[in-house]
Amino acid sequence: MAKKLSGILAPICTPFVNQDLSIENVRDNMRKYRNAPLAGYFALGSNGENKSLTEREKLDILETVVREKADHQMVLAGAGFESTRQTIEFSKKVADLGADFVTIVTPSYFKKRLTDETMVRYYTDVADALPIPVVVYNAPGFTGMTISAGVIGTISRHPNIAGMKDTSKGNMSSYLEAAGENFDVLSGTVSTLFESMALGATGGVVSLANAFPDPCCQLYEAFVAGDMALARELHYRLFRLNRAVSGSYGVAGVKYAMELGGFHGGDPRLPLLPITEEGKASIRKAVQAAGLME
Repeated sequence: MAKKLSGILAPICTPFVNQDLSIENVRDNMRKYRNAPLAGYFALGSNGENKSLTEREKLDILETVVREKADHQMVLAGAGFESTRQTIEFSKKVADLGADFVTIVTPSYFKKRLTDETMVRYYTDVADALPIPVVVYNAPGFTGMTISAGVIGTISRHPNIAGMKDTSKGNMSSYLEAAGENFDVLSGTVSTLFESMALGATGGVVSLANAFPDPCCQLYEAFVAGDMALARELHYRLFRLNRAVSGSYGVAGVKYAMELGGFHGGDPRLPLLPITEEGKASIRKAVQAAGLME
């Protein structure tokens, strides 16, 4: 039976040591994550610095994640490229390594030519060619492209397109309204998780779960259990923390928060710069205010 896209997934970061990939640190992180109440992982995404990795590094990371995850946890793997052919070729390698879903970010280089018709064709061709389901990744903050509700209305009815990770602002209602019955939509940030679930989202892929998976999962679980008072309290606590971490410092901030949470984070790969001492102090203060460290 196909796994349902629901719960909290960590878009796992890629640990580097002196700018080199550390598979040992990936393994160590996974051995801690698999004991957390996470539903799964999104490997090779934006927080994983996908665009800064070689193909060999991507496959080594994914192989480690699949091997080290808990049995009940799912794995989404970032596999989007600008060309349909390259996306399909890499996605098949991802499937062979045991990923449950491929997560396909929108192409973006030829923006003026990426019409709704083009996007429907792209996702349809990819989904038709793959043995595992596709998850659409809408990330306009990175791509400069916002997928339309019309496109979602069409591709969400494809039998091999399972859902969507949405990191855009203000489009969740339109996507959920347009989506087919068996299409799951995940919030792309803990900052909108509460409101997104109130609209019908089934969970979230949230960067803060890299550093503090437990409270992110507690927010989801409280909402599902109907404890709105607790869910609301956790929302505001994590909203403020997320604003101070990824909202202020991006991947470098998330990686430093991981260090505070007991994981291997390290510096991002150049050209992304490491977080400053001022930034570290700001994040430490925010983590303390959230009650997640003394």
